[in-house]
Amino acid sequence: MTALWFADRGAGEPFVLLHPGGTDARAFEPLMAELDGGYRFLTPEQAGHGRTPDCEGEWGFTDMAADTAALLEELGTGPVHVLGWSDGGVLGLYLAHTRPDLVRSLVVGGAPFHLDGWREGVLDGGAPGGVPEGYAELSPDGPEHWRVVAAKSDRLHEREPALTEDDVRALTMPVLILQGDDDEVRFEHTVRMYEALPDGELAIVPRASHGLIVEKPALLARLIRDFHDPGKTDGLVPIRRARTTEERP
Repeated sequence: MTALWFADRGAGEPFVLLHPGGTDARAFEPLMAELDGGYRFLTPEQAGHGRTPDCEGEWGFTDMAADTAALLEELGTGPVHVLGWSDGGVLGLYLAHTRPDLVRSLVVGGAPFHLDGWREGVLDGGAPGGVPEGYAELSPDGPEHWRVVAAKSDRLHEREPALTEDDVRALTMPVLILQGDDDEVRFEHTVRMYEALPDGELAIVPRASHGLIVEKPALLARLIRDFHDPGKTDGLVPIRRARTTEERP
């Protein structure tokens, strides 16, 4: 078990933001600035990222979910809103899968539920060869440890994520899927995930890439607030939701 560094700021409904792989909690600064007001932001940094030291052994999304769940239990938050981007989105899916009691709602951004959902070639280059400036600035392990975490990241992406459509189908909390129209996840995979979700929403953002969280934070903030709105409706002429609303818990 890894004790995660985290920031805790704001007041309101607890909202956990799970950063992309190879980055740290600062990746969410533009989005948090747009969402400010009404949320208590919790921004943990995973093992080998940001200000959290690396762990022994290989990385796995199940272990990351356990570390995140332990933090939430320590803080006594109860069920929280969760947003994860890229690897953070995968982590959000694993957290919702393994500890649904802790996840009130989930936003999955630019992430597949299975590794076959990545577009061809997006992982071929592996982690960057040089030490990223952000890693060198914050890592308690020192910049020389970058080659170790980069190799762990490459090996992680060779075997995970490995969730199934049945795993996705078991997620009964509200889930919003977000991605750019020029993102790294295949559209057909994203639609499979959306169709499997009992209470899913889907937004493909135009003229946006895998960097959507910094490209269009104001638009994302509006989509997220609409998603969290307890008064939202199913629209004027629902089709899919007309069949599933009565089946939701």
